[in-house]
Amino acid sequence: MPNQALADIVAYLEEAAATVRRLEAEGEAVLRSEGQAAYAEKMREKARFLLGLAENGRALAEAVGGEAGEAVHARLRKFSASAKASLGFDSVFFMSALLYPEDHKPGEPNDLERYAASLRAQL
Repeated sequence: MPNQALADIVAYLEEAAATVRRLEAEGEAVLRSEGQAAYAEKMREKARFLLGLAENGRALAEAVGGEAGEAVHARLRKFSASAKASLGFDSVFFMSALLYPEDHKPGEPNDLERYAASLRAQL
C-alpha cells in the first residue's frame, strides 16, 4: 500500500472523525439550550455527513489501490450505509448511536476513530 495514499486516507478519516465529534458536541449543547428538536437536527446533520463519507472518500480509497483500497472503500460504504439507514428510519437514537458499538463507554474512541488509528498504525 503506497504510504502517501494511506496517509491521505488516514488524514481524511481523522478529519471526518473530528467533524463527527464536533457535531455531537454541538448536538449536546443545543439539547440543553434549545431542546430536542435542535438536537435531532444536529443528529441528522451528523448522519448526512456520514452518508457522504464513502462517496467523498472514493478517490482516496482508489489511490490506496488493490485489495487494500477496496477494503478501505468497503469500510467507508459500511459507515455510509448505516447513516443512510438511520436517515431512512428517521431515528434520532439510531443517528446518535452511529459509529458506537453497543458496549461503548464514554471517552472511548468510536468505530471511525478506531479504524483511522488502525490504518495509521500501518504507516
